[in-house]
Amino acid sequence: MFENTIAAISTSLQDGAISIIRLSGDQAIEITQKIFDRNIMNAKSHTIHYGFIIDPDKNPVDEVLISIFRAPKTYTREDIVEINCHGGTFITRKILSMALSAGADLAKPGEFTQRAFYHGRIDLSQAEAVQDMIEASNNTAATMAIHGIKGSVKKITPTFD
Repeated sequence: MFENTIAAISTSLQDGAISIIRLSGDQAIEITQKIFDRNIMNAKSHTIHYGFIIDPDKNPVDEVLISIFRAPKTYTREDIVEINCHGGTFITRKILSMALSAGADLAKPGEFTQRAFYHGRIDLSQAEAVQDMIEASNNTAATMAIHGIKGSVKKITPTFD
């Protein structure tokens, strides 16, 4: 359905300890391999790999952990790679830029969830609940959002008197 591989910063873009850059699509692992110093091409799904993001001259850019998730058991039902890097805004943007230069397209806001919806991983009410969770500002809102994410809304059976 989707022919491109997308990438985006998945954590809040601010200075902090850790940032995550997520890639999703058929080429997620191959694109990451172009900028990672360890071989991950045959890595098993749901595994984490330590190494360095490297520039085209093979110089280390950052020490990272790479998480590999193979389709279909992923959020988008596509191959997903998550690059856990140090959380400075400069290095986070630099690694995203490297992934884009290696072949990924910049994801639009909500595009990972859109792919999950189109691939049948979640329904529309669950997709909306993801946004509700992101925007939750108290326990009640978070509790309602998690019920929506779990699909509780579609399990309610209306009764008519």
